[in-house]
Amino acid sequence: MRPVPAPRPGVSADIVDTTRGGGRVLGLTFDDGPNPADTPRLLDVLRRHGITAVFCLWGEHVDAHPDVVRRIVADGHTLGNHSMRHEDMSSWSAERIEADLREADAAIRRAVPGARIPYFRAPYGAWGRTPAVAAAMGMRPLGWRLALGDWDPPGTDELVRRLRDGITPGAVVLLHDGGGDRSQTVDAVERVVPVLAAEGWRFALPRRPDWP
Repeated sequence: MRPVPAPRPGVSADIVDTTRGGGRVLGLTFDDGPNPADTPRLLDVLRRHGITAVFCLWGEHVDAHPDVVRRIVADGHTLGNHSMRHEDMSSWSAERIEADLREADAAIRRAVPGARIPYFRAPYGAWGRTPAVAAAMGMRPLGWRLALGDWDPPGTDELVRRLRDGITPGAVVLLHDGGGDRSQTVDAVERVVPVLAAEGWRFALPRRPDWP
């Protein structure tokens, strides 16, 4: 078995869960897309409020909906690799992980040639050897400090409550725009973002040591 590779210079294998900037700053991240039913509406919401987010893309969904990926990039958002088939990778060898991540990267770049993919997020948060492999490929492992549990939709009001009650300065927040009906998530983001902005919260990308 090949040893786990060393990180690419300037790219840490440490899992990042905080944003750039200090004070009342949040990082919004969305997993399991693209989803033609909900992602475009979410993009409309983010555009209206001038928010840049990270979209962690599921490779099979990218191949199915490349036009939605192109819109994500055209709107100025940042991409993450969320694996090709959304499998638990925690027990996989480094070779198997690398093959999967390269397949997902290739799917993204078929949709958007030359796309920059600076983050990787492990499906289910089951990391195993994936942080080191991702870092060796130039992707920072992306975690979170607040997960809203929207994969099992609890209702828009509850999602708004969880976000309002759970945020802390600098937190990366995990939400979903794909993997099922995510209309409640989009509704919650649409409702809570202007409230948070009025309270002085700002939105930023997760921290990377190789970015200024």
